[in-house]
Amino acid sequence: MAKRILIVDDEPSVVKGLRFSLEKQEGYITDVAYDGQAAVDTFEMGEYDLVLLDLMLPRLGGMEVCQRIRSTSDVPIIMLTAKGDDMDKIMGLEYGADDYLTKPFNMLELKARIKNILRRAENAENNKKDTSKIEVKDITLDLINRNVSIGDREVNLTAKEFELLHLFAMNRGHVYDRESLLELIWRQKGDLRTVDVHIRRLREKIEKNPAEPVYILTKWGVGYYFSDK
Repeated sequence: MAKRILIVDDEPSVVKGLRFSLEKQEGYITDVAYDGQAAVDTFEMGEYDLVLLDLMLPRLGGMEVCQRIRSTSDVPIIMLTAKGDDMDKIMGLEYGADDYLTKPFNMLELKARIKNILRRAENAENNKKDTSKIEVKDITLDLINRNVSIGDREVNLTAKEFELLHLFAMNRGHVYDRESLLELIWRQKGDLRTVDVHIRRLREKIEKNPAEPVYILTKWGVGYYFSDK
């Protein structure tokens, strides 16, 4: 699917050149806003993969537009400006821009930066999807919705039970003593029996036979661990 880019610039000649190059030569879909307020309104009504944002704009300046977009979205933003002052560059990046080009810019360089930023954004999104779930043996942990399933069976865990299972699944084979689990999960020192009770309840929910566990095992005299076999 073609990427959609919002071009924000008050110079019609610049916009015309950008649209021709990005649409005709690269196959992107583009929308245009000629002032800062129109940019914010247009962005809120659509879904964009990248924003090309001029610094000097009527009604709302580019910094303000960047700040407003960044308050609701992590869409990549490349700022364009006729100024070459380093302070403008620093300010643009501090306000949330991902990159910065000074006019007049080389179109080939701009297109290369767009491709690079879009590729990074796509990789980041894929990594986010990849890490949103943990699958170990036949257990699946959905870290976004905090759901757990074993095979086709969904398991209802309390918040602490989920955190325990998450910790064990991420560190298979590592033995945790009860003091460490209290500090990591409950973030406090206290009654060690709290850990034992939660481990027992967790086993009752995920083990076929809690008396002979295959997931969360006990290393006698030391602590608990998730089997790595």
